[in-house]
Amino acid sequence: MKKLRIASGLVLLAGLTAGARADEPGARLHQLLRERFEWQLREYPEQAMARGDYSNAEKVTDHSLAAIERRHGETRAFAERLGKIDPSELSANDRLSYDLFGLNLRNAIEGHRFRMFLAPITGRSGPHQRIGQMHERVRFTGYDDYANYLTRLEQVPRSIADTIAAMRLGLAERRTPPKVAILGVPGQTRALLAGGLNALAGPFERMPARITPSQRTELKRRFDTRSMPAVRGAIKLFSAFLTDEYVPNCRETIAAHDLPDGQAYYAFQLRVMTTTNLTAREIHDLGLSEVKRIRAEMMSVIRASDFMEVNPSAATLDHEALFKAFIHYLRTDPRFYHATEQELLAGYRDICKRVDAILPKLFKTLPRLPYGVRKIPDFMAPNQTTAYYSRGDIRNAQPGYFYANTYALDQRPKYEMVALAMHEAVPGHHFQVAISQELTNVPELRKNSWFTAFGEGWALYSERLGLEHGLYDDPYDNFGRLLYEMWRACRLVVDPGMHALGWSRDKAVRFLLDNTALSEVNIDAEVDRYIAWPGQATGYKIGELKIRELRARAEEKLGERFDLREFHDVVLGAGSIPLTVLERRIDAWVSALTAAEQESGSP
Repeated sequence: MKKLRIASGLVLLAGLTAGARADEPGARLHQLLRERFEWQLREYPEQAMARGDYSNAEKVTDHSLAAIERRHGETRAFAERLGKIDPSELSANDRLSYDLFGLNLRNAIEGHRFRMFLAPITGRSGPHQRIGQMHERVRFTGYDDYANYLTRLEQVPRSIADTIAAMRLGLAERRTPPKVAILGVPGQTRALLAGGLNALAGPFERMPARITPSQRTELKRRFDTRSMPAVRGAIKLFSAFLTDEYVPNCRETIAAHDLPDGQAYYAFQLRVMTTTNLTAREIHDLGLSEVKRIRAEMMSVIRASDFMEVNPSAATLDHEALFKAFIHYLRTDPRFYHATEQELLAGYRDICKRVDAILPKLFKTLPRLPYGVRKIPDFMAPNQTTAYYSRGDIRNAQPGYFYANTYALDQRPKYEMVALAMHEAVPGHHFQVAISQELTNVPELRKNSWFTAFGEGWALYSERLGLEHGLYDDPYDNFGRLLYEMWRACRLVVDPGMHALGWSRDKAVRFLLDNTALSEVNIDAEVDRYIAWPGQATGYKIGELKIRELRARAEEKLGERFDLREFHDVVLGAGSIPLTVLERRIDAWVSALTAAEQESGSP
């Protein structure tokens, strides 16, 4: 396995600061961390509510250009204050908090200069996605919760107006998403107007008994006469803006390099998303190497499946022809697809319960927060990817959710379901996110932090754990796992290919068609996602390769003393961290076990 070169500059820590005086560096750091956390809760009320904090529940995030610039200035002020603390005087754990806080602040400050807040929409994010789900992940237990919800809805017109103002400035500065990546967004707004917004009325169908009949009448009347008309009018305005003005004038090019300061912007994105110093060319070449390795494994699985019996003539085909014939079989045979969305969702729930049963064999620490399986809302499904995870929070009485796409069932094969469930739910995103939220030895600010290479790398690594517990005994399920690994390897090829190396969209689509069994509708959605979100897709494989490398190193050094459950607890036990910190954390764990054994005199 090729070793990855990791960006340096962060220090591994362990231990906590206790009883520090207010003027000591540790106490000053903790005060600063608390202030930043409170700042986040105040500036992003929706995130605060998701964490169970309803102190600003009557507000929504201010998306105006003035607010964006104000927050940037305040972020710089936090960085200046952090710089006045001497890190050499901090405890180990405080030093980690210091370094991670500093890294996040520096990334936010550097990222601001590229002004991509002027391009705030993609097919997967923006007000067209956010507004239709404003009723989700929020509390509805009393009158104030409903009144605050209505107040938030009534601020949608202002939020849309601010978003349009930013997007118009983006047009003027040539900072827009590629046109091809957002062609489906106007359709999403039309779907909202055609019925997608109806879900916003859901909370009024199950109002708690503590709300009196007169209050129910008052709240429902306000929703019908003020709140919903305000939302509908704003979405109608946004839809017209997208259709008539914005999408027609977005850039025809797809590469991040084509943006103002595009080369620097893409290099920044790769550094943030992978937490390495790998260049676009190095990532591209690593991807080509991984594609070659995984293709060889795929061919072995194909020959172990019943395809060779179902199609006797396949034995005469060369490798390339056999692969293409097998992929055609997977894409066209009804045996690989569910007939109804209920069957698809039931299938995912069954897989998740099977995985639940093996989790104690993989972890000593299990999260308290439960999770569920839901369909992706219909209004957004056509332009969404196959699935995603939405974090919950026990303080907000909200479970995590694995959202599965039930649109175009003939494009949602059964053989990918095990790997996808292990990635999005357990032990992938749900475990990593929930365990991070439940840590007791880190500041609140760190519990919900996110490093793509770590979080997505862990989720991809999690898919592979099914191999050790019989979840891929069916060759088709195992091929689905390899398909997903190949998919992430292809991302290393096509993302820098399109954004830095001159690849066209058609070339990226063709590469995925030739090397994966992904359906064409999934490939189109995925390629547009890579175009719209430069660099993000590279974090998955980079992170997974590093975790696998660290596990192999620990197994080699510890031999029979290696405990997989302890290894996983160490990986997840500090929250989301850069790969350099993870590497030092695992090395310290191995060294501590080795030293303890030597002290005890064990052979």
